[in-house]
Amino acid sequence: MTGIHKSKTITRRRALAVTGGAVAAGGLSVAGYQSAFADATTSSTEATATASTTSTGGECMTLMSSVTEGPYYLDGALVRKDITEGKSGVPLTLRLTVVDATDGCTPVPGAAVEIWHCDAWGYYSGYTTANPGGSAPAESEDGSTADDATYLRGYQIANANGVVKFETIFPGWYTPRTCHIHVKVHTGGEKDDGTYEGGKVNHTGQFFFDDEIAQEIFTLDPYSQHSGSYTTLDNDMVYGGGGASSGLLTLTAVKKANPARGYKGFLTLGIDPDAENTGVGSGGGGEGGTPPSGEPPTDAPTDSATSSESAS
Repeated sequence: MTGIHKSKTITRRRALAVTGGAVAAGGLSVAGYQSAFADATTSSTEATATASTTSTGGECMTLMSSVTEGPYYLDGALVRKDITEGKSGVPLTLRLTVVDATDGCTPVPGAAVEIWHCDAWGYYSGYTTANPGGSAPAESEDGSTADDATYLRGYQIANANGVVKFETIFPGWYTPRTCHIHVKVHTGGEKDDGTYEGGKVNHTGQFFFDDEIAQEIFTLDPYSQHSGSYTTLDNDMVYGGGGASSGLLTLTAVKKANPARGYKGFLTLGIDPDAENTGVGSGGGGEGGTPPSGEPPTDAPTDSATSSESAS
């Protein structure tokens, strides 16, 4: 099923988004809620105690699902908290917690979390001429001062509690994908000349958004200037259907009566610090989505694109 719908029924998927998908995520989202919203001054002892409390019965052995990095990845993203660069959209604050899922969900301080996503009309920095599908203004018409090579991309380094925070906007959408944010978790490298160098990638994944919340956002300006068929979670080629363990964010409205005020999103990333994942050719929900080879694409995926070419 695609397209905008106005049903107010509290669906199972929406319940997962509100509760953090604790069942599907094996308890990881509980740890994420407690530690991600903790004050930055929380002691290491308290953080460890919190993680240990949630690891009863081996629940924290659940690892986050790794999926394709997609065709719109660029090296050299900047280490920064605010990645908007003036791009317009509904504010989104992400609080993410990186834990070692092979060691009782203990925090992974120093992990570098890298995210990237499209703007309100479906355009990625570095690929601003790619057609997002449907009908949308040209990316150059948004009137922002954003750098077309760097907007909505960035790293943050996890603190002693494994927590990072990003200030961004709610992503838009493009055909044939649902609303999503890409993520990589790196360890072993270091900040160098404003970016992050060295080390290895432990996890490549994507974050997802509850359909009803996303579709409500897309009725607002500037999102509403992009019309066409929106792909829901059930029909997305990458989302695995596992709630938080598949990357479904828990979202809290800044002001429930006014979604334009923004959202806070949080999730725990349960990784294996000894593993390495390139993100090439892996998939979610049984479908891969291998990034295209060669030069950056000049057109975004279309409805007729195959899953191996379009899971960006």
